[in-house]
Amino acid sequence: MSALHELSAVDLARMLRSREISVAEVAAHFLARIAAREDLGAFAEVTADAAMRRARVLDASEPSGALWGLPLADKDLVARAGVPTRYGSRSRAHHVPAASDPLAAALDDAGAVSLGKTATSEFGLTGYTEPLTGPPARDPWNPRNGAGGSSGGAAVAVAAGLLPFAPASDGGGSIRIPSATVGVVGLKPSRGRLPIGSGLDSPDGLSVAGPVARSVADAAFLLDALCALAPYPFAVGAADAPPFSPAGTADPPRLRIGATTVSPWDDDVDIVLDAGARAAFERAAATLGDLGHAVDDARWHPVGYGPLFRVLWRASAARLPLTEAELEQVEPITAWLVREGRALDAPRVLSALADARAFERATIAAFAPFDVVLTPALAMSPRPIGWYDTADAERAFEQQVQYAPHTSFVNVAGLPAISLPVSLDDTGHPVSVQLVGRPGGERRLLAIAAQLERASGPLPHPPVW
Repeated sequence: MSALHELSAVDLARMLRSREISVAEVAAHFLARIAAREDLGAFAEVTADAAMRRARVLDASEPSGALWGLPLADKDLVARAGVPTRYGSRSRAHHVPAASDPLAAALDDAGAVSLGKTATSEFGLTGYTEPLTGPPARDPWNPRNGAGGSSGGAAVAVAAGLLPFAPASDGGGSIRIPSATVGVVGLKPSRGRLPIGSGLDSPDGLSVAGPVARSVADAAFLLDALCALAPYPFAVGAADAPPFSPAGTADPPRLRIGATTVSPWDDDVDIVLDAGARAAFERAAATLGDLGHAVDDARWHPVGYGPLFRVLWRASAARLPLTEAELEQVEPITAWLVREGRALDAPRVLSALADARAFERATIAAFAPFDVVLTPALAMSPRPIGWYDTADAERAFEQQVQYAPHTSFVNVAGLPAISLPVSLDDTGHPVSVQLVGRPGGERRLLAIAAQLERASGPLPHPPVW
């Protein structure tokens, strides 16, 4: 039998339910891998004793729940009762919540076994995971490079075989950026798709929960579980209804694919698509054409995006419950975002929210002729740790845009999107593309992503495997 970390999450779930392997055996295997690769900075906290206690309880019970017996970890933005939850911040270094957030509680109800907390950037505000609370999250392909963010720990854990898959969150690319950086699959669902972490609980509607996985099929499996965590209360325009797992194995009909390298940041920041990102984009477009799909240029010319997103990002930071004393403990970019956000007046914030809804409508209209739109996932190869100018908050913000100019607009438009590796660059590192779906169109998005994944062929595991 293959080593447990080499199995897909789907296969692990089947073997657990059939009692071919025990929950304790699986938990112990992944905990041992986590302990052996502390150098990758994937985890902010490991809860080995609690995980093994829960595993033994589950082994003594009948399988129940969509995630029964499967090892997961909470992103360190999700409170879990009794477990240090630091939000990647020195201002919360000693915070141990008395109650769990709804997502953690629901994952427990689904039968999952939490192994701890995956690392995140401070309060999830940046697209790199190099918090001052602990070591940086490192790219398993080249540990001199960072893993992206803000769900950098989750992506590293999945890429390095420390977890079979992981829940994460995405407010401007925080699932797709690290997933593309380390060569795994990252799925951002439609706004309103999930009953928990839906994006509907904040004024800007940017952040949603979603899966990080090693395959499209495993991402679909975890998406189904996330959709089932509570009664399904939200109506999504033109929504596909779960289950989505069958889309991970069935070829879609002939689709019309829009392809564009245009970024909504092009008129605001100097964006340069490097050779590896362009080659992956062109290869994916050609592959989709070879599969029989109609691939056409998506004539998209967004304007005015930069100013509205800058306001939304500052306004979202302004909501953090940080005192002036605590602002002296946080990282420069966090303090800058919070102070800038708190200085915004109501008319400016409301105007940005109105502009965001106009951008949403315009983007959906521009993409309407297509079933799916193909873009680069990242504009650059993975950045060395320390590349971001953390002493200059405005420069660090601009660098994040230059690295990942194609992700945040998807959050503003509320669309589903998936990043997946399709090729290797000249160093042997995976390079990813992004596919963006219609509102509520996860089924078709997953089907075309799975087909592209199969056509791209199996990619190697990182050296740490």
